[in-house]
Amino acid sequence: MATKNYTVTGMSCGHCKAAVEKEVGTIEGVTAVEATPATGAVVVTGEGFTDEQVAAAVDEAGYDIVK
Repeated sequence: MATKNYTVTGMSCGHCKAAVEKEVGTIEGVTAVEATPATGAVVVTGEGFTDEQVAAAVDEAGYDIVK
């Protein structure tokens, strides 16, 4: 089980949190997602997912990962 931390720009509310968690949570192998709008932190736990998959899911939710 791996845990990876990302920083996402543009999240500012509960809706933002829910949108990011929903999209990232659909990635195969992801077992948990916790987004914190105040800091932009997104913690993803699971196995077999890639940074590219997380970035694509965050983009689909309407936000960007800080690289």
